[in-house]
Amino acid sequence: GITYLDHAGSALFPESLLKAFTDDLRNNVYGNPHSQNISSKLTYDTIEHVRYRILQHFHTTAEDYTIIFTSGCTAALKLVAEAFPWIPEGTKQPSSRFCYLTDSHTSVVGMRGITASMNVLSVPIKPKEILLSEKNRLPAEEQNCTTPHLFSYPAQSNFSGTKYPLSWIQDIKSGKLCPIKIPGKWYVLLDAASYVSSSPLDLGVHQADFIPISFYKIFGFPTGLGALLVNNRIAPLLRKTYFGGGTAAAYLAGEDFYFPRKSIAERFEDGTVSFLDIIALKHGFDVLEKLTGGMEKIKQHTFALARYTYTVLSALKYANGAPVVRIYSDTDFSNPDVQGPIINFNMLDENGEVIGFSQVDKMASLYNIHVRTGCFCNTGACQMHLGISNEDIQRNLQAGHVCGDDIDIVDGHPTGSVRISFGYMSSFEDAQTFLKFIMATRLSKLDNEILFQSSVTKLVTESVPDDHSSFSGTGKLSPVLHISDRELGKSKMILNWQPPKVEEESIRAAVSEIAVPTCRRGGKPITVTNIYLYPIKSCSAFEVTEWPVGNQGLLYDRNWMVVNQNGVCMTQKQEPRLCLVNPSIDLKEKVMVIQAEGMDPISVSLEENTEKEAVICESKVCSHRVKTYDCGEKIAGWFSMFLDRPCRLIRQSSDMKNRSHQKNTKGLASATNISLSLVNEAQYLLINVASILQLKEHISARLEEPLEIEELIRRFRANIVISAPESFEEEEWAEISIGALRFQVVGPCSRCQIICIDQQSGERNKEVLQSLSAARGRKTNFGVYLMNQPLHSSFPDVLSVGSQVLPVLKESTEIHPPTSSEEKCSG
Repeated sequence: GITYLDHAGSALFPESLLKAFTDDLRNNVYGNPHSQNISSKLTYDTIEHVRYRILQHFHTTAEDYTIIFTSGCTAALKLVAEAFPWIPEGTKQPSSRFCYLTDSHTSVVGMRGITASMNVLSVPIKPKEILLSEKNRLPAEEQNCTTPHLFSYPAQSNFSGTKYPLSWIQDIKSGKLCPIKIPGKWYVLLDAASYVSSSPLDLGVHQADFIPISFYKIFGFPTGLGALLVNNRIAPLLRKTYFGGGTAAAYLAGEDFYFPRKSIAERFEDGTVSFLDIIALKHGFDVLEKLTGGMEKIKQHTFALARYTYTVLSALKYANGAPVVRIYSDTDFSNPDVQGPIINFNMLDENGEVIGFSQVDKMASLYNIHVRTGCFCNTGACQMHLGISNEDIQRNLQAGHVCGDDIDIVDGHPTGSVRISFGYMSSFEDAQTFLKFIMATRLSKLDNEILFQSSVTKLVTESVPDDHSSFSGTGKLSPVLHISDRELGKSKMILNWQPPKVEEESIRAAVSEIAVPTCRRGGKPITVTNIYLYPIKSCSAFEVTEWPVGNQGLLYDRNWMVVNQNGVCMTQKQEPRLCLVNPSIDLKEKVMVIQAEGMDPISVSLEENTEKEAVICESKVCSHRVKTYDCGEKIAGWFSMFLDRPCRLIRQSSDMKNRSHQKNTKGLASATNISLSLVNEAQYLLINVASILQLKEHISARLEEPLEIEELIRRFRANIVISAPESFEEEEWAEISIGALRFQVVGPCSRCQIICIDQQSGERNKEVLQSLSAARGRKTNFGVYLMNQPLHSSFPDVLSVGSQVLPVLKESTEIHPPTSSEEKCSG
């Protein structure tokens, strides 16, 4: 099964929530709430009931707060920035300030874009500075100024899980704490999106002025719905320029006359609210209460899991005493009032060097563990914990790193980290599975299971009070397993792990630092040993001895792909059994024959469907937009039956066969648009048998039964296999010629978990990716991408096994992976 550890990203919805919601929709008719008919009145009344339910959840009433529905927390923040009664610079009155904690989500920091357009200054405040802000208190004679200022901070850091004091709300509003020394009246925006997913918030006690939330963080469903809770004392001061449907009490189309509705909620909810999603919230609250018993129990349950995981994780050491991970935290996980269920870390090797988060993510996926990596839309916290300077951020950008990509190390320094987070659905088994994964991938092959369940992780089952409850699948309380305080104290001394075998010298061929000649000199000749095409993306290879070359690569290579019922491309990552589908091309008969065990063969014409009934639709492949058409019901039924899930076969339309590659290439392709089929990154993927053989040695040392060379070659899903004398020398090439064909080397292929799938059986083996990562110094590059100059002849060239390969060396031996945020798999 899946171990989901990204609850800070989104909660998972329970089946009972969907059932209750769909039953409600079946039994009732909900109309547009702006109409006056019976179904619309039902919708309006239900929405008002949900507003009260939200207020009740946060221990407040409609007398104190108003609920404004938005599309999410980000939209709520934008609304505050636009509507707050700022006083700009340059007026007779003292001007407003927008202050925010640097440990804030991007969407909070982004508010400064709006304030800047209003000529209002923004001031970032570091967490340690707010603790010293009592010195900024103003003398009594300056405390009568009414200029409004806004201070924003998160109730819980989405980066580290640190909970900032809710007492700051009253301290800042009263003037006890002053973010900066300036006369005026302070209002507080409490970003509660991360906090309320696992902790109770009492607005009767902690009366912030603005509280933005996103409901999918709490329930998992619906998504795209949030709310802004506005303190009614500031609500009348909010300003609004745009007015949408439903917000006006009256207006004139021909004159500048507009009068807003009296209700604050109706005034700010432009257009028709997402009323069915709002109705789903009612069932979300019902199910949450039924399954868990309330937010306080969720808080205790999730914290117990986080504390246990933190304690074991922080105790793991290599034999030389070096820690296995570096945890980024401001607390010791001893108190759920100051620490949420989030653990942020980077994995280290025995020498203390960071292992890039992208590699950790790939390894975790082999164990079906879902984590979050990067900077988590919180650059301020990322800089603070990882020691990244402002100049580093700018240099990383120039080096090609952008938020959300997989460039995890720049100049030896991490650009981000790994985050795991627990939710009310999380179990003790989830924590154990994660810790076993860390041990299995970083520690030696001792009996980890025994160690895991011995003194360090010796668990004590106790009678658990109400504030430490765990939720079973039935919704009943069950004992939570945790480490006793006595064992916690011993854990660091008991863990004495043996080291993993020190890897032999790097298997990458040594590259001379001196200048290299333009062409490769001497040595044995290099030849093509195998040619493969993959007519259907992510399905089995079709091996040939010679094959025509078209403008997109090998003729018919990845011209088709399988999509799910939503039209999204399916690969072996989601459906490993795709490798058991065997397509073959008959050029004479002009058909593709598709076979699979237990299924009758089925054929698809190679002729494009140019008939009018062919429905052209748009799809995406590795962030590239492509036009495709459906291959019909018969073949859709064949694939759906074999894969036991609804799916369809689609083919790339010739209308979009000029899909150009966006990479900035040099030399032969610089003046031409390179056409791609349904590949991820480039027209061809080349691997070297010598590189396979050297990797095979590393894999064999980790496996009881070594893999055959042919099986390894098929796992790497290359188009062209060559036999060069030196392993990994292909990474030093800039161009190659094969017969009359010239190819440009455009970068290495960074591998994903698909290489762990046996292409003959569909079974996974985690060791292949782990061995590749270890052998290549924590990188997973294997093979190089090629681009071919588009053909101008009406007769296609032919690529043949046995042809000689003539490489041209690069001027610089450094080879950079593609900069797309997508994983570069061979699909």
